[in-house]
Amino acid sequence: MQHIGITRVTRGIVSVATCLSLVACASAAPPKAASSAPPPGQAKGYNHDPFPSTYHAYPGVPTLVRNVTVYDGEGGRIDHGAVLFADGKIVQVAQDIAPPAGAVVIDGSGKWITPGVIDVHSHLGDYASPGVRALSDGNEATAPVTAEVWAEHSVWPQDPGFSRALANGGVTTLQILPGSANLFGGRSVVLKNVYARTVQGMKFPGAPYGLKMACGENPKRVYGQQHREPSTRMGNIAVDRETWAKAAEYKRKWDKYEKDGGDPPARDLQMDTLRGVLDGEILVHNHCYRADEMANVIDMSKEFGYHVSAFHHAVEAYKITDYLKQNDICAAVWADWFGFKMESYDGIPENLALIQKAGACGMIHSDDQNGIQRLNQEVAKAQAAGRRAGIDIPDAVAWEWLSYNPARALGIADKTGSLRPGKMADVVLWNGNPLSVYSRPDKVWIDGALLYDETDPRLRPVSDFELGQPGAGDVK
Repeated sequence: MQHIGITRVTRGIVSVATCLSLVACASAAPPKAASSAPPPGQAKGYNHDPFPSTYHAYPGVPTLVRNVTVYDGEGGRIDHGAVLFADGKIVQVAQDIAPPAGAVVIDGSGKWITPGVIDVHSHLGDYASPGVRALSDGNEATAPVTAEVWAEHSVWPQDPGFSRALANGGVTTLQILPGSANLFGGRSVVLKNVYARTVQGMKFPGAPYGLKMACGENPKRVYGQQHREPSTRMGNIAVDRETWAKAAEYKRKWDKYEKDGGDPPARDLQMDTLRGVLDGEILVHNHCYRADEMANVIDMSKEFGYHVSAFHHAVEAYKITDYLKQNDICAAVWADWFGFKMESYDGIPENLALIQKAGACGMIHSDDQNGIQRLNQEVAKAQAAGRRAGIDIPDAVAWEWLSYNPARALGIADKTGSLRPGKMADVVLWNGNPLSVYSRPDKVWIDGALLYDETDPRLRPVSDFELGQPGAGDVK
């Protein structure tokens, strides 16, 4: 017993001595340096642009078009005017311009020149031609929230619709959106309407991404048929709000990590997109027909601190033009589509003219592979409806609906959308008044490169898909 006790005491003494020795060693060692690595910084927790644009403008030459009627895209008109562009940019717009040495000079007598048409709502590439199931890639209709999908990952660059929009409609820029089956349909992408082997080669450099959202009949029909939420309009808003609340929490976690460091939060691709909206990096494009629903969305956007860039379709925009103006929201509409479902019943042909009269931002859009080839005619119809209602909108002002206002809604008005020095030389020469059904593009330049010429068969773009298929509808 005594031996055991001594042993225990001895072990205790040794243990204490060992601990004291370790403490002494620890105290003698230099203090461990605190981590000097800075936190990653705002917006640097993960790559916000993993599929960057690889677009390079096609080569062009200095070009002067003179003796032409000019619509500058911002409401200005010059009769017998001239436009000079070089190095991919607009150089000068004036009554008369002396041709610089080496410039191509085009006599535009009897013709009009405008900025290129911008379609803010297209599904080309995602719902490509021919319209078969194999090329139907616009709606990920598997859940009401699919903010993680990106439209660009469905875009087929060989879609013949791109070249038809260029040659027949003078379309130089377009936004490709996911469909409207879901409340959160996914990211949109803005493209230059040029041939490229990859969608990244078409991506408009520096254009913000968009988020496609939808309200109304489509989401409640698609998911109501599956006996799941949402099946009503109140369900639509409830799921929207729940999703934005999650996004706000996700943003708080990433903001804290990027400010203070530590362990990064788990990635969520849906929430990445919604955080981008809350940070102002990604613009909201909301499919919405009825005025009351647009008002609900505006309230929801204020609740969660995001901004709606544009309501699309918006057949009842004329009922809330003051709301749209006060909240700096554009309305992308058709000229006269209405009545094809209940929420479109109150559409009127004067819609766009009434938006303009109120001083709000209005524009035309296609949502259609054929309509995109005649957006100039759609504007003429909307303008004529306004005139019949006593709203006289000059032709040059109406052109804002085709170029400058869509550029505003897409966040690219500093780069394109009007014939201002320093902007991209996205230009269309029309063979007559561009608001006439008898007129069509004579020549189309994108970044100063001549990509279509009505008089030159070598400059009539044809999709790879159409090569060797006579009568397939190409523009040869």
